[in-house]
Amino acid sequence: MQKSLHIIPEKCTGCTQCEIACSMQHDGIFSPSKSRIRVFKFHDEGRFVPYTCTQCSEAWCQRACPTGAIGINGETGAKVVSDTVCVGCKVCTIACPFGTINYVADSGKVAKCDLCDGDPACVKACPTGAIVFIDAQNTGFERMRSWAAKTDSGTPAKA
Repeated sequence: MQKSLHIIPEKCTGCTQCEIACSMQHDGIFSPSKSRIRVFKFHDEGRFVPYTCTQCSEAWCQRACPTGAIGINGETGAKVVSDTVCVGCKVCTIACPFGTINYVADSGKVAKCDLCDGDPACVKACPTGAIVFIDAQNTGFERMRSWAAKTDSGTPAKA
């Protein structure tokens, strides 16, 4: 069963523990700037939104890579960048419509979420449950449930 990260923005407090855990997992240092997940802060609205690679089934980054450096982890389904094959051309960063694959100047390569080999550090670090690791086929389930709960006599509520 393939799993994916599911973000519940209304639960995020903006603590950035996910960013810190990610950078520690991948780079061995506490540095949110090196994280593969970002928490966007909308202070004027009082909300925060964690954001990372969605592991698209039709991954544009993977298709665009001229060297074939982005492969698929057979167990997790994550699109994973091979540092030994990546030449740092940044074509994948342009191809990603969500901006979740980034060039890392220190290495001259790109980096993106790899689901931590099936045990995401961001999920374990999130104190509020704003990031969960669920069956990939159920990522829209809670949103569907929420929309269904808003209906009255079969007529959808106005958005």
